[in-house]
Amino acid sequence: MMQKFIIPKINTIPSKAKIQGQDAKHISKVLRLTKGDRIEITNGEGKDFTAIITFISLGNIELDIIDEYDSLTESPIDITLCSGMLKDKKMDLVIKHLTQLGIQKWIPFFCERSIPTPDMKRMEKRIKRWKIIARESLKQCRRSRLPQISKPLSFEKLLNQSASCDLKIAFWEKATQRLDTLEKNPSNLKIIILIGPEGGFSETEMIVAKKKGFLSYSLGPRILRAETASISSCTLVQHILGDL
Repeated sequence: MMQKFIIPKINTIPSKAKIQGQDAKHISKVLRLTKGDRIEITNGEGKDFTAIITFISLGNIELDIIDEYDSLTESPIDITLCSGMLKDKKMDLVIKHLTQLGIQKWIPFFCERSIPTPDMKRMEKRIKRWKIIARESLKQCRRSRLPQISKPLSFEKLLNQSASCDLKIAFWEKATQRLDTLEKNPSNLKIIILIGPEGGFSETEMIVAKKKGFLSYSLGPRILRAETASISSCTLVQHILGDL
């Protein structure tokens, strides 16, 4: 099955559009598509379209967008996953796989045991890289909505952003409550999940989180790497609540 290609800001049909750069090269050289072939595109905001190639060259594809249809690949569960800051490659891995799993939003955050805060210029480069990784991952897994990627927040600001969520989960290695006690509830429309950095959350941080309405759960008897915990926690919550 062919991957989707992203063309932002398409909302009406029929219409015309172009694909340029690396995606155009991929279509012409790797996929070897030609004039008259159909491809699947998305606007990255939840809408999918069928398009016909009307012109093709190495770096430029022109399209007629002829049909719109509902996406079948988006998760019915609105998950915001929050990851304690890790080293560069580990965060890259987390956003790559969380995009594939179908999260709606990703919030990196700093807490007591996070890596030191990088300078603003370096942080901006990392955010830009995360968005590129999410975009490439979306094309591969055929999603139709790019996850929102937040700039890193402090732990306090992160907790304040959770006010609108229906279900708040914090995974903590000292928690005793098992995740299989979590019940599917139709009122849990918006879910936020906290995963700490290497070293986990401190006792003080968990006390504050619980005061904000977070329920602490265990991911089992084995201590997981932080990036593994982010991916597995998302998968388990989706499974229990009726997605995967």
